[in-house]
Amino acid sequence: MNRIGLLGGSFNPAHGGHRAISLFAIRALELDELWWLVSPGNPLKDAATMAPLAARLASARVQARGTRIRPTATEAELGTRYTIDTLAALKSRYPDHKFIWLMGADNLLQFHHWRAWRAIARLVPIAVVARPGYNRAARAAPAMGWLRRFVRPAAELRNWTNWRPPALVLLRFVPDQRSATRIRQADPDWHRRALSRVESPRRTHSS
Repeated sequence: MNRIGLLGGSFNPAHGGHRAISLFAIRALELDELWWLVSPGNPLKDAATMAPLAARLASARVQARGTRIRPTATEAELGTRYTIDTLAALKSRYPDHKFIWLMGADNLLQFHHWRAWRAIARLVPIAVVARPGYNRAARAAPAMGWLRRFVRPAAELRNWTNWRPPALVLLRFVPDQRSATRIRQADPDWHRRALSRVESPRRTHSS
């Protein structure tokens, strides 16, 4: 049995905050790997602000170097658009893996807008990582009205593979102020450099 964490997102771009949260989750949940599911496109975000998948995946690979974080384009490969379909496909493809879904407190706020969110909670345990400015609101989020009865004590989190979903654990984390939005505002052309790093080896090889 492999203990695998799943962190979905745009990673537009991936940054040190993603890395820090992921390394924390790997330790706290005793994960063998944490897979970053770099989304082809987020139905809840403006597509006009989304960098190409190749650039976002490249930024994820840079941030994941030397860790047990595994950046993937799983949704593009599977042809899935919604988390519920991605999870169902992964559980079918990897029956020997135990998966736990990782999300920030900011995502819990909008979880009730996700397609079949209750079905997601019934498929895999969920770990919610604290994020500055969102934690109090996340505890009062619409989805928590239903999920609250399934919250597990943090003291039991290392036994998450034995939990029967729905099961949710709230993880405390030292606040990290980094965000992809701020990075894009400070450096709107980041994706062009990320793509050039991907394309440069190809040009060198072809020459």
